[in-house]
Amino acid sequence: MTNRRNFLIKGGLAGAATLAAPAVHAQSIIKWRLQTYAGPALAAHVVKPSIDLFNKAAEGRMEIELYTADQLVPTGELFRAMQRGTIDMVQSDDDSMASPTEVTVFGGYFPFASRYSLDVPVLFNQYGLNEIWDAEYSKVGVKHLSAGAWDPCHFATKDPITSLADLQGKRIFTFPTAGRFLTQFGVVPVTLPWEDIEVAVQTGELDGIAWSGITEDYTVGWADVTDYFLTNNISGAWAGSFFANMDRYNELPEDLKGLLAMAMDHSHYHRQWWYWGGEADLRVNGTKMQLTSIDDDEWQKVEDAALVFWDEIAAESETKAKVVQIFKDYNETMNKAGKPYRY
Repeated sequence: MTNRRNFLIKGGLAGAATLAAPAVHAQSIIKWRLQTYAGPALAAHVVKPSIDLFNKAAEGRMEIELYTADQLVPTGELFRAMQRGTIDMVQSDDDSMASPTEVTVFGGYFPFASRYSLDVPVLFNQYGLNEIWDAEYSKVGVKHLSAGAWDPCHFATKDPITSLADLQGKRIFTFPTAGRFLTQFGVVPVTLPWEDIEVAVQTGELDGIAWSGITEDYTVGWADVTDYFLTNNISGAWAGSFFANMDRYNELPEDLKGLLAMAMDHSHYHRQWWYWGGEADLRVNGTKMQLTSIDDDEWQKVEDAALVFWDEIAAESETKAKVVQIFKDYNETMNKAGKPYRY
């Protein structure tokens, strides 16, 4: 996995040996390897349909091979593997793949940066986050392709959570930045391979999960090993992206770049309705977890703490301060707009 794929090596040798027959070289299929941070059950919904459509539409000119969480490299090594060309393309949040950029902390679930899934594409496409992400990743030889939203972040636990005191000492699998934020409420963040989470809850190594919404809990099997679902969330939507090795992306012809962009948009759109509908339906009709809630007045302490956390992050660098200010400006607009943008 530390070397270029064999087909690239062979392609280079063939190209050198067949200069008199450029037509043969031109017809060689472009093959990419894409690894998602999602496990197999989830990837079947959130990325595989779009990649299948791309491969079909490319009509033999290009093929993207899809790999799921930790299949080629651990999720925490995705960035480095993509940067050096071992993997051509990644679907992940910045935080999970340990991206060495100034914007990494905002990937995944940055506390209360969004209330709804539509907030994420608006922030990227209308409020300037696309340009900031593009600049940051260009510095490290990676192409930031497209950002989108997933589900909100809720607790799924073995014991009921009805107050902030119930979070004390709970060993929770969550995202790095979310874990950093939640420690002030007594949460003990735990990092494990994605495939080990279900068993870790069953054996008591974990008390719960703060990684997703209820749709994902049901889809990947976590609803089978947890008994309670907390309706309060720490973020309205996951923020993540598609990325590619810069050299591999620059080598693509423009029409394939356009086709890839449409496939990514298809993936983003699918997640928008799949999660939005699923979250509501499973809260009402799901049978595997009992819903619990923390009183709004008490939960306000968490939301207030998030704003303090924002300022702490903003003080770390000029780029982080710029992103935090965009969050503040955006949420101010949404709050002034009122219903249905904010309640």
